[in-house]
Formats: sequence, C-alpha cells, structure tokens
Amino acid sequence: MTTNQPAPRPVTVIGLGQMGTALAAAFLDAGHPTTVFNRSPEKARPLVARGAVHAATVAEAVTASELVVVCVLDYPAVRTLLDPVAAELRGRTLVNLTSGSPEQARAEAAWAAGHGIGYLDGGVMTTPPGIGDSAHMILYAGGPELLAAHRPALAVLGDPVDLGADAGLASLYDAGLLGLMWSVFGGWLHATAVTGADGVPAKEFTGVAVRWLRTVAWFMTAYAEQVDAGEYPGDDATIDVQVAAIGHLLHAGEERGIDDRLPRLHLELMREAVAAGHGGDSYARIIEGFRKGAFRK
Repeated sequence: MTTNQPAPRPVTVIGLGQMGTALAAAFLDAGHPTTVFNRSPEKARPLVARGAVHAATVAEAVTASELVVVCVLDYPAVRTLLDPVAAELRGRTLVNLTSGSPEQARAEAAWAAGHGIGYLDGGVMTTPPGIGDSAHMILYAGGPELLAAHRPALAVLGDPVDLGADAGLASLYDAGLLGLMWSVFGGWLHATAVTGADGVPAKEFTGVAVRWLRTVAWFMTAYAEQVDAGEYPGDDATIDVQVAAIGHLLHAGEERGIDDRLPRLHLELMREAVAAGHGGDSYARIIEGFRKGAFRK
C-alpha cells in the first residue's frame, strides 16, 4: 500500500537547552532527518542516540537543511551564532523561536532580509513537555508564505498560528498572553486561598473555576468589540456594580486573613474610572486606565 504523503524534510535545530531539545525530539519523533548543534556538544548526545546528526559547527548545521530552527538564550546570542554564517543561510528559511521583544524580532527580520534569508519569528506558547502536542499553539510572524511552505514540518511542534507579515507580532502576542496567564494564575490562586480558608479543596474549587472561565471568555469576546469601537455600553454590568461586587471579595478575604493586594489593584482601577465619569460603562472601559493612566489626566 502506498501513500501520497511526502517524506519528512530535513530540519536543523540550533540550541539544545530544554526547549531546543524538545523541539529536536519532536522532529525526530515525526521522522524528520534532524541535524542539531549546541555550543556544549554533550547536550546533543541523547538526541544523537535517537538518530539525530550532530553538526560540529554552525556552518555545518545550517547547510544540512533548508529549514533551520534556532532557540537560544536571547537575540544577541542568535546574532552571534548566525552572523558569521549569513552567506550559508542565504536562500534558506530561518525560524527563530528565541524569546525576545517585538523590536528585536523586527531587527532580526531586517537582518535576515538583508542577507536573502527567509525569516519567521515565533512565540512558543507552552513549556518543553507540551512540544509535539497540537493542543498547544506556536505563534509565527514575518512570512505567511514561508509558514505555508513549511507548515507540515512546523506542525509537528504544535499548532502553527499565523499572525501575518509583521515579524514583531509573535513576540508582542507572547508578551501579552504571558501577562494574561499571570493575571489568571494570580486571580485563581487568590480565589483558591479565600475558598481554601473554609476547607474547600483546591481541586474541587478549580473544577468550578474552569467552567466559569468559559463565561469569562464569552465576556472577553464581547468586550473586544467594544474596545475596537471605543464604545463601552454598560448593558451587562456597569463598573459601579463591579465596585460593589468586589467589596464582597475584599470582605471575605479580610475575614480569612488573605492578602488583598490583587483585588485592591482592580478596585483602584475601577474607582479611577468612576471618578472620571465612567461608572455607568462596561468593565471594558478599564483599558483606558492601562493606557498611561488615562483616567488620571
């Protein structure tokens, strides 16, 4: 029995920290001939034992594959490694999964373009154990046509999400999504501390909390339209109502000896909005408080 599936293409992975090792392992698991390079060669040994080829130099690594994935400490490290082999990279596709800022990503894209190198900047939205699972996203920006050409290979790492031609968007989304994650974690941990003070197991509370997050997601979708339009009708629940509601949370926490810094931050933003005359608006109006303290002007 034959199939029309193309053979997995060769790939190169530069940088074998925890994330880089997970990336290379996922390529190997999917049958891609995989070349690896790391400044400390001993980190390559477990991958070589699984079938990877260890390149002795960066030049050898980049010439082994049309698709070159780099994941190292930071963007200066990327440039230090790749600047000397820019000529060898010409005509190939470089996928940079190193964490950095949007400005760094755009500068790296400009460097790549100047050397005739196809460039995709990426944001890995999981930890190393999640690599290889399509339930997790990897964000890509800078070259939709490049992502389309290499999607089968990149899809083995996680679900590829195309953010468009601006190479800075993957890093920008990454920063915003991490901020959202920490805010959700903080709110969940505070709530778990409040309920746990009365003996509610964290696992039991979290089952209800996860279901509640579906409703929160529904609100976010509706509020996104308000933010884009710059109009915040308080049809569902006004900021005035939210100010009253957060008082119950603060009281419950105070009675149980729970730190109140997080909910008081939310209350401060709400009160600033009310003082600016927006008490009858939806909670989405709070975004103006994050835009350089617009309520304080």
